[in-house]
Amino acid sequence: MGIVYTDIAVSADGFAAGPRQSEQAPMGEIAEGALHAWMFDAPEENQAEIDAILDSGATVMGRNMFGPVRGEWDRDWRGWWGDEPPYHGPVFVLTHFPHEPIEMAGGTTFHFVTDGIEVALERARAAAGDRNISVAGGASTVNQFLAAGLLDELRLHVTASVLGAGERLFEGVPPQRLERVSVRTTSLVTHVTYRPVRS
Repeated sequence: MGIVYTDIAVSADGFAAGPRQSEQAPMGEIAEGALHAWMFDAPEENQAEIDAILDSGATVMGRNMFGPVRGEWDRDWRGWWGDEPPYHGPVFVLTHFPHEPIEMAGGTTFHFVTDGIEVALERARAAAGDRNISVAGGASTVNQFLAAGLLDELRLHVTASVLGAGERLFEGVPPQRLERVSVRTTSLVTHVTYRPVRS
């Protein structure tokens, strides 16, 4: 059985998105590239980490990461990624509102789960087989998995930016111990991998 991991970019003060997220500003009102310039401006020196982000058999994400639609599904939204999202496999979207699966080009199918993170993880495990499962985000979803003790590996990509407000990683997560597995610094980011220590 594979591991359950997350890759999430955060500012130096721990925010994974800025304030006032919207369709026009999906990462919130922050400077362009504040969290993800390392992926797009320096991909060669971060290629190993970029490749590892999508090396999973199934993905779980929160509804806010899937899109800006709130409440009932009142529009035909198919994600931020165009006709061929980068996941190339099943993605389980946490939501309170039922929705039929959405099949996309390249093998991505978005499934909508209304029964919480444990059910989403069960469905992701069944779909992934022996492969890993990625918890894609956002911070609120990652925090739920951390609080429930369901993450095996936490991969932080810490950028040299201070956001001051927004969606914070570890918000509402009870005290716990993390074992540092690796640290690697490149020109725009420090990659730190932790494993939560379970008693």
